[in-house]
Amino acid sequence: MLSTKDMATGSGKVRPIMGAGNNLVKINSITMDQTPWDKEAFNITLHVETEDQGSDFDGFLVDRNNESAGRYKGQIARVRISPFPYKDTTLASGREISMEKEILKSMIFVSEVLNKRKDLDSVEATTIEQFMESCNALFSGSDYVNVCLASRQWENKEGFTQDDLYLPKLSRDGVPMEAVGTEPSRLIMFNKADHVRVPEGKTSTEQASFEPAKKTSSVSDFEL
Repeated sequence: MLSTKDMATGSGKVRPIMGAGNNLVKINSITMDQTPWDKEAFNITLHVETEDQGSDFDGFLVDRNNESAGRYKGQIARVRISPFPYKDTTLASGREISMEKEILKSMIFVSEVLNKRKDLDSVEATTIEQFMESCNALFSGSDYVNVCLASRQWENKEGFTQDDLYLPKLSRDGVPMEAVGTEPSRLIMFNKADHVRVPEGKTSTEQASFEPAKKTSSVSDFEL
């Protein structure tokens, strides 16, 4: 199938960063990142990479301070596991939302996709930060999985459109991440109208560079 979605303008080459859409990725690492605008709100971020894009592909440096570490062989992206950050809160209905409980639910979802639920259940930690460190060790270097990536687009200071990627909410209609070969498949099929958000007259405060950020969810994204 012919497509231009991954090609950079003018160059004809595949971009080093993946955008919104359906893709096949592996998890290189998972981080728990504090939002810059709220010290009590956190994103769980999947650092993912596509399959090897071939010898002509010019990927980002694995470590820009150490060129000898080589370059990524596939496109990379930071993908928030939820459209909104996780935070302890109380809904208007009076229902209390626990950040830690919601994060644990999200890790159960990932573990079941990767067939590592038993390994996850053996993890015990005193704090959520310690728990996520264990999840990073458990899930990093995963098998490839099918994903649907949604985007909240924003414009950087140079006027270029950037993608703030996240997994669409899991529902009875489909899942945003699925093991390869799952039958019948329930993977959400990317639809630009549903999965790309372009705020009118606004620009995002997210970082424009592809460097790790510093380290609020109102309802669960992993509850059916």
